Amino acid sequence: MEKERLLKQIFGYNEFLTGQEALIDGVLGGNDVVGIMPTGAGKSLCYQISALLLEGTTLVVSPLISLMKDQVGALVENGVSVAFINSSLSYAQTQRVLDNAKAGKYKLIYIAPERLDMSSFLAFAQSADISMVAVDEAHCVSQWGQNFRPSYLKITNFIDKLGRRPIIAAFTATATQVVKKDIIKILRQKTPTVIATGFDRENLFFEVRKPHDKYSELAAYVGKNKNANGIVYCSTRKSVEKVCADLVRDGYHATRYHAGLSEQERKDNQDDFLYDRKRIMVATNAFGMGIDKSNVGFVIHFNMPKDIESYYQEAGRAGRDGTRADCLLLYNGKDVVTNQFLINQNERNSDMDAQQRRRVIENDRQRLKLMTFYCHTNDCLREYILKYFGDTPEGYCGNCGSCLGNFEQVDITTDAQKIISCVHKTRQRYGTTTIAAVLRGSKAQKILSWRLDEVSTYGILKDTTESRIRNIINHLVIKGYLVQTDDEFPIIKLGENARDVLLGGETILIKLAKETERKASKQSSKRKNKRGSGSSSIDDIDGELYEALRELRLEIAQGKEVPAFVVFSNATLVDMCKKQPQSRGDMLEVAGVGQVKLNEYGEQFISAIRAYLNK
Repeated sequence: MEKERLLKQIFGYNEFLTGQEALIDGVLGGNDVVGIMPTGAGKSLCYQISALLLEGTTLVVSPLISLMKDQVGALVENGVSVAFINSSLSYAQTQRVLDNAKAGKYKLIYIAPERLDMSSFLAFAQSADISMVAVDEAHCVSQWGQNFRPSYLKITNFIDKLGRRPIIAAFTATATQVVKKDIIKILRQKTPTVIATGFDRENLFFEVRKPHDKYSELAAYVGKNKNANGIVYCSTRKSVEKVCADLVRDGYHATRYHAGLSEQERKDNQDDFLYDRKRIMVATNAFGMGIDKSNVGFVIHFNMPKDIESYYQEAGRAGRDGTRADCLLLYNGKDVVTNQFLINQNERNSDMDAQQRRRVIENDRQRLKLMTFYCHTNDCLREYILKYFGDTPEGYCGNCGSCLGNFEQVDITTDAQKIISCVHKTRQRYGTTTIAAVLRGSKAQKILSWRLDEVSTYGILKDTTESRIRNIINHLVIKGYLVQTDDEFPIIKLGENARDVLLGGETILIKLAKETERKASKQSSKRKNKRGSGSSSIDDIDGELYEALRELRLEIAQGKEVPAFVVFSNATLVDMCKKQPQSRGDMLEVAGVGQVKLNEYGEQFISAIRAYLNK
C-alpha cells in the first residue's frame, strides 16, 4: 500500500511501530486521533505520512522553534518539501513561505501557536485546503499538564475561523488519564481514535543515586562515558552555571542553557550541542522540549524535578534512536525544598484567580510528593513510572537500579513501631526532620523549647542514623502507614494502617542496599530493537567499524551543515555494522535507510565498509 511505500522510500523502515499504522489509518479514514506514545516511538511519523497521503495541506502546531527546525531539516533531507513559521523568521521570510504555501509547494507547514492569529497567515489558511491540524506536545493544552501553555488555547479559535473543519490530530508522550481527557475536551475532538501504546522505553536504564557529593558522582560518570553525548538537568540557573563551569574546568566539552542567557547565546549553545561540537549540555528545564537529537546517550538530573511527567519527558530525551542510554537522578533532601519554592513562584499561575491558583498549587504539591516517593522506593523504578501513567507493568524490569541493585530484605517492624509511636506521641504536628530529631534524642534548641524531650519516644533510636530514619519514614509513607500532608511545610500524620503495625503485629520489610557495589547488567543488551533489526547495543558490534562510520557521518554532516543524526541515527550505524552491506540493495535492508538517503549517502558508506573489511 501507499503508506508502506512512503515508510520505506522516505523514512527507510520496513514496518510500522506499534500504534503508528492505526493512527495513520484513523486519519486517512477522516477521524480525529489522539496518539499517546513514548519519546522515540515515532509520533511525528504518524502525522507526516498522513499529511503526504491527504489532499491539501497539514498544519503542525509545535511549541518550540528548535523542534520545528529539527523536524523540517530532517524532512528536507528525506526529500520532502516543508516549511515553518515562527519568530525566528523575518517578515520577508514569512511572506516568502506564505507565497510558496499559496502556490501549493508544501504538504506540511509547522507553525508556532502564537502565529495562528497572525492576519496574513489566517488569510492564507482561510483560502487554503487545510486537511489536518496536528497538535504536537498536546499536553501543553491542559492546565493539569506539566507544561501548560496558554497560547495552545488559541488552536480551537483558529480552527473555528476556517471555512471547513479539518481533522484534528493530537500527539503527546506524557499524559495521565486526566490530561488525556482534557486534550480531547479542549481541542473539541469528535469521538477520536485514541491509541495509547504504553509508556515503556525498554532501552533506558533508570537509577536514583544519593551521593554525598553530587558533582563528584557526575564527574565520575561522564569520565567513564567520554564518547557519549548527554544532558545534565539542574533546577536553577545558578546550579547550571556552577556545574557547567566545573565540567569545563575539568576538561569536558560542556555548554549551558537557561532562560537568563541572551537569545543568541541560547541558540549558539544549542547548536553546539546539536552539531556535536559540545558533548554535554547543562541546562534547566527551559532546554529540550522538541529537541530531536537522537544520539543522546545519557540524561542526568543533578536535582530532582518537581513531578514524574517532567522527569520522564526530560529523561526520555536519551536514547531516542533506540540504542541503550542511562537516566540517572542524583537526589538529596534539599531538592524537595527547592521544588516547593518553584511551585509557589510558578509564573504560569499569574493569570489565574485565587481559587484556580490554589488548586494548581495543591495538585503540584501532590505530584511533587509522588516524585519524592520515586526517589526513595527500592521497588522497580520502571514499574513506579509506568503505574503512574496508568500502565500495568510486571514489577521486575531487569533494567533499573532497583532491579539490578544488590539489595537485601530487612525487617524494620520494631523501628517502624517506634517511629509511628513518636508521630502519635507528638500529636501529629511535625515533619520528618523534627520526628527524626526526637527519635535520636537531639538537644537542639527547638526540641527543648517545644518540650519534645519529655515525650516517651525521645531518644529511643539514638543509635540510628538520621538517614536511616528518613528512609524508613519515606517507606512507611509510600506504603500508607504514615501520611505526609501537601502543605508548604509537610507534616507527618498517622495513616489508616498505622494501628496494624502498633497493635496488630504486622511485619514490615524493606529492601536496603548491601554495602557492596551494584553488579553490572547484561539484561538490557538482550533487548531487541522494535524495528526488527536485532539488539541496538553498541556493545554487540565491531567498535572500530562503528567509529569509522561515525567519523564519516560527522564529515558529511559538517559539509552539509546539519547535525550528524540528520544524516543517519546511531541505530542506523549500528545496523550497518551488523549487516555490513556491500551493495545498494543490501543498504536498503538497513533500518533507517530509504531511497532518498541511499541516493545521497549510500555509496560513501558502502565504500567505507568495504575499505574496512578489506584492510
